[in-house]
Amino acid sequence: MRQMISNGNFAVGDKMPAERHLAEQLDVSRALLREALIMLEIQGLVEVRQGSGVYIIRLPDGGTPKGDDSDIGPFELMQARQVLESSIAEVAALTVTKTDIEALQRILQIQEQEVQEGITDYSSDEQFHLRVAQATQNSVLAESVNCLWLQRRGSPMWEQLHRHITNTTYWRRWLDDHRAVLNALKRKDPVAAKHAMWQHLENVRETLLLLSDVDAPEFDGYLFRSLPITLPKPEEKA
Repeated sequence: MRQMISNGNFAVGDKMPAERHLAEQLDVSRALLREALIMLEIQGLVEVRQGSGVYIIRLPDGGTPKGDDSDIGPFELMQARQVLESSIAEVAALTVTKTDIEALQRILQIQEQEVQEGITDYSSDEQFHLRVAQATQNSVLAESVNCLWLQRRGSPMWEQLHRHITNTTYWRRWLDDHRAVLNALKRKDPVAAKHAMWQHLENVRETLLLLSDVDAPEFDGYLFRSLPITLPKPEEKA
Protein backbone atom coordinates (compact mmCIF):
# COMPACT_ATOMS: atom_id res chain seq x y z
CA MET A 1 0.00 0.00 0.00
CA ARG A 2 2.89 2.34 0.70
CA GLN A 3 4.21 1.50 -2.76
CA MET A 4 0.82 2.27 -4.29
CA ILE A 5 0.91 5.72 -2.71
CA SER A 6 4.53 6.26 -3.80
CA ASN A 7 3.65 5.25 -7.39
CA GLY A 8 1.11 8.05 -7.62
CA ASN A 9 -2.03 5.93 -7.37
CA PHE A 10 -3.31 8.45 -4.82
CA ALA A 11 -2.84 12.16 -4.23
CA VAL A 12 -2.93 14.06 -0.97
CA GLY A 13 -6.56 14.51 -0.01
CA ASP A 14 -7.74 11.43 -1.89
CA LYS A 15 -10.01 8.99 -0.14
CA MET A 16 -8.78 5.43 -0.34
CA PRO A 17 -11.09 2.71 -1.66
CA ALA A 18 -13.28 0.81 0.77
CA GLU A 19 -11.54 -1.74 2.91
CA ARG A 20 -13.23 -4.71 1.23
CA HIS A 21 -12.28 -3.44 -2.24
CA LEU A 22 -8.65 -2.86 -1.23
CA ALA A 23 -8.40 -6.33 0.29
CA GLU A 24 -9.70 -7.88 -2.93
CA GLN A 25 -7.46 -5.71 -5.09
CA LEU A 26 -4.33 -6.61 -3.12
CA ASP A 27 -5.46 -10.20 -2.56
CA VAL A 28 -4.89 -10.04 1.18
CA SER A 29 -7.05 -10.67 4.22
CA ARG A 30 -8.86 -7.76 5.82
CA ALA A 31 -6.88 -8.50 8.99
CA LEU A 32 -3.61 -7.92 7.16
CA LEU A 33 -5.03 -4.85 5.44
CA ARG A 34 -6.07 -3.27 8.73
CA GLU A 35 -2.63 -3.80 10.18
CA ALA A 36 -1.13 -2.16 7.07
CA LEU A 37 -3.46 0.82 7.55
CA ILE A 38 -2.35 1.12 11.16
CA MET A 39 1.27 1.25 10.02
CA LEU A 40 0.47 3.88 7.38
CA GLU A 41 -1.28 5.92 10.06
CA ILE A 42 1.76 5.62 12.32
CA GLN A 43 3.94 6.79 9.44
CA GLY A 44 1.71 9.83 9.03
CA LEU A 45 0.61 8.98 5.49
CA VAL A 46 -3.09 8.44 6.10
CA GLU A 47 -5.80 9.68 8.42
CA VAL A 48 -8.82 7.61 9.40
CA ARG A 49 -11.91 9.79 9.78
CA GLN A 50 -14.95 8.64 11.69
CA GLY A 51 -17.92 7.87 9.46
CA SER A 52 -16.00 8.87 6.34
CA GLY A 53 -13.05 6.65 5.54
CA VAL A 54 -9.29 6.69 5.06
CA TYR A 55 -7.63 9.73 3.45
CA ILE A 56 -4.13 10.36 2.14
CA ILE A 57 -2.60 13.24 4.10
CA ARG A 58 1.05 12.97 3.04
CA LEU A 59 3.12 11.28 0.34
CA PRO A 60 6.15 9.14 1.23
CA ASP A 61 9.37 11.17 1.15
CA GLY A 62 11.64 8.29 0.27
CA GLY A 63 13.34 8.26 3.66
CA THR A 64 13.19 5.56 6.27
CA PRO A 65 9.54 5.24 7.30
CA LYS A 66 8.53 5.69 10.91
CA GLY A 67 7.53 2.40 12.42
CA ASP A 68 8.76 -1.11 11.73
CA ASP A 69 7.25 -3.16 8.90
CA SER A 70 8.18 -6.28 10.89
CA ASP A 71 5.97 -5.16 13.80
CA ILE A 72 3.89 -8.06 15.04
CA GLY A 73 0.24 -7.67 14.08
CA PRO A 74 -2.28 -7.03 16.86
CA PHE A 75 -4.29 -10.11 15.95
CA GLU A 76 -1.27 -12.40 16.19
CA LEU A 77 -0.26 -10.99 19.53
CA MET A 78 -3.75 -11.09 21.04
CA GLN A 79 -4.34 -14.62 19.81
CA ALA A 80 -1.04 -15.76 21.31
CA ARG A 81 -1.91 -14.16 24.63
CA GLN A 82 -5.37 -15.67 24.66
CA VAL A 83 -4.08 -19.19 24.02
CA LEU A 84 -1.11 -19.00 26.36
CA GLU A 85 -2.47 -16.95 29.25
CA SER A 86 -5.73 -18.89 29.56
CA SER A 87 -3.78 -22.15 29.91
CA ILE A 88 -1.41 -20.47 32.35
CA ALA A 89 -4.36 -19.38 34.50
CA GLU A 90 -5.55 -23.00 34.48
CA VAL A 91 -2.19 -24.18 35.79
CA ALA A 92 -1.93 -21.32 38.27
CA ALA A 93 -5.21 -22.34 39.90
CA LEU A 94 -3.49 -25.57 40.98
CA THR A 95 -0.23 -24.01 42.14
CA VAL A 96 -1.16 -20.56 43.44
CA THR A 97 0.03 -19.69 46.95
CA LYS A 98 -1.26 -17.36 49.62
CA THR A 99 1.57 -14.96 48.74
CA ASP A 100 0.44 -14.94 45.11
CA ILE A 101 -3.16 -14.23 46.08
CA GLU A 102 -2.15 -11.37 48.36
CA ALA A 103 0.04 -9.88 45.62
CA LEU A 104 -2.78 -10.09 43.08
CA GLN A 105 -5.18 -8.47 45.53
CA ARG A 106 -2.77 -5.55 46.01
CA ILE A 107 -2.47 -5.11 42.25
CA LEU A 108 -6.26 -5.00 41.88
CA GLN A 109 -6.44 -2.36 44.60
CA ILE A 110 -3.97 -0.26 42.63
CA GLN A 111 -5.97 -0.82 39.46
CA GLU A 112 -9.17 0.29 41.16
CA GLN A 113 -7.49 3.48 42.32
CA GLU A 114 -6.07 4.11 38.85
CA VAL A 115 -9.48 3.67 37.23
CA GLN A 116 -11.01 6.11 39.70
CA GLU A 117 -8.28 8.64 38.92
CA GLY A 118 -8.46 8.06 35.16
CA ILE A 119 -4.94 6.66 34.94
CA THR A 120 -4.63 4.24 32.04
CA ASP A 121 -0.92 3.55 31.59
CA TYR A 122 -1.31 -0.27 31.60
CA SER A 123 1.41 -0.86 34.18
CA SER A 124 -0.85 -2.48 36.79
CA ASP A 125 -2.64 -4.39 34.04
CA GLU A 126 0.67 -5.86 32.95
CA GLN A 127 1.64 -6.58 36.56
CA PHE A 128 -1.57 -8.56 37.06
CA HIS A 129 -0.99 -10.79 34.07
CA LEU A 130 2.67 -11.33 34.93
CA ARG A 131 1.77 -12.21 38.52
CA VAL A 132 -0.78 -14.80 37.38
CA ALA A 133 1.97 -16.38 35.30
CA GLN A 134 4.35 -16.33 38.26
CA ALA A 135 1.68 -18.16 40.27
CA THR A 136 2.35 -21.24 38.12
CA GLN A 137 5.71 -21.49 39.93
CA ASN A 138 7.16 -22.13 36.46
CA SER A 139 9.80 -19.62 35.36
CA VAL A 140 9.53 -20.63 31.69
CA LEU A 141 5.80 -19.85 31.59
CA ALA A 142 6.33 -16.60 33.46
CA GLU A 143 9.06 -15.53 31.04
CA SER A 144 6.84 -16.46 28.07
CA VAL A 145 4.17 -14.03 29.24
CA ASN A 146 6.82 -11.40 29.93
CA CYS A 147 8.08 -11.76 26.34
CA LEU A 148 4.57 -11.21 24.94
CA TRP A 149 4.20 -8.05 27.00
CA LEU A 150 7.64 -6.83 25.89
CA GLN A 151 6.51 -7.25 22.29
CA ARG A 152 3.31 -5.39 23.01
CA ARG A 153 5.12 -2.50 24.71
CA GLY A 154 7.56 -2.23 21.81
CA SER A 155 4.89 -2.32 19.12
CA PRO A 156 4.07 0.99 17.39
CA MET A 157 0.78 -0.53 16.24
CA TRP A 158 -0.31 -1.32 19.78
CA GLU A 159 0.67 2.17 20.89
CA GLN A 160 -1.41 3.63 18.08
CA LEU A 161 -4.39 1.46 18.96
CA HIS A 162 -4.38 2.10 22.67
CA ARG A 163 -3.43 5.73 22.98
CA HIS A 164 -7.04 6.90 22.83
CA ILE A 165 -8.67 4.27 25.06
CA THR A 166 -9.41 6.65 27.90
CA ASN A 167 -13.03 5.69 28.56
CA THR A 168 -12.99 4.26 32.09
CA THR A 169 -16.00 2.08 31.23
CA TYR A 170 -13.68 -0.25 29.37
CA TRP A 171 -11.16 -0.26 32.16
CA ARG A 172 -13.82 -1.05 34.76
CA ARG A 173 -15.01 -3.97 32.64
CA TRP A 174 -11.47 -5.31 32.41
CA LEU A 175 -10.97 -4.77 36.12
CA ASP A 176 -14.07 -6.89 36.77
CA ASP A 177 -12.56 -9.51 34.47
CA HIS A 178 -9.41 -9.53 36.58
CA ARG A 179 -11.50 -10.02 39.69
CA ALA A 180 -13.15 -13.04 38.06
CA VAL A 181 -9.72 -14.53 37.36
CA LEU A 182 -8.59 -13.88 40.93
CA ASN A 183 -11.76 -15.40 42.41
CA ALA A 184 -11.23 -18.56 40.36
CA LEU A 185 -7.65 -18.77 41.58
CA LYS A 186 -8.80 -18.33 45.16
CA ARG A 187 -11.20 -21.26 44.71
CA LYS A 188 -8.40 -23.25 43.04
CA ASP A 189 -10.76 -23.92 40.16
CA PRO A 190 -8.64 -24.50 37.02
CA VAL A 191 -11.57 -24.70 34.59
CA ALA A 192 -13.09 -21.45 35.84
CA ALA A 193 -9.67 -19.75 35.88
CA LYS A 194 -8.99 -20.74 32.28
CA HIS A 195 -12.40 -19.56 31.15
CA ALA A 196 -12.16 -16.28 33.09
CA MET A 197 -8.79 -15.40 31.52
CA TRP A 198 -9.94 -16.42 28.06
CA GLN A 199 -13.12 -14.36 28.39
CA HIS A 200 -11.17 -11.38 29.69
CA LEU A 201 -8.92 -11.30 26.65
CA GLU A 202 -11.92 -11.89 24.40
CA ASN A 203 -13.59 -8.86 25.99
CA VAL A 204 -10.49 -6.79 25.28
CA ARG A 205 -10.47 -8.03 21.69
CA GLU A 206 -14.14 -7.23 21.19
CA THR A 207 -13.69 -3.74 22.64
CA LEU A 208 -10.81 -3.01 20.30
CA LEU A 209 -12.86 -4.32 17.39
CA LEU A 210 -15.63 -1.94 18.35
CA LEU A 211 -13.17 0.92 18.42
CA SER A 212 -11.91 -0.09 14.99
CA ASP A 213 -15.33 0.29 13.35
CA VAL A 214 -15.27 3.47 11.29
CA ASP A 215 -19.02 3.91 11.57
CA ALA A 216 -19.27 3.29 15.32
CA PRO A 217 -19.63 6.27 17.70
CA GLU A 218 -16.76 4.89 19.78
CA PHE A 219 -14.48 4.69 16.73
CA ASP A 220 -10.80 5.34 17.46
CA GLY A 221 -8.76 3.64 14.73
CA TYR A 222 -8.22 0.37 12.96
CA LEU A 223 -7.63 -3.10 14.31
CA PHE A 224 -7.87 -6.65 13.05
CA ARG A 225 -11.19 -8.28 12.35
CA SER A 226 -11.51 -12.03 12.59
CA LEU A 227 -13.96 -14.71 13.50
CA PRO A 228 -14.33 -14.80 17.29
CA ILE A 229 -12.57 -17.60 19.11
CA THR A 230 -14.85 -19.13 21.71
CA LEU A 231 -14.20 -21.34 24.67
CA PRO A 232 -16.84 -23.54 26.30
CA LYS A 233 -18.03 -22.25 29.64
CA PRO A 234 -17.16 -24.38 32.66
CA GLU A 235 -19.89 -26.73 33.77
CA GLU A 236 -21.84 -25.68 36.82
CA LYS A 237 -20.85 -27.57 39.93
CA ALA A 238 -23.56 -29.37 41.82
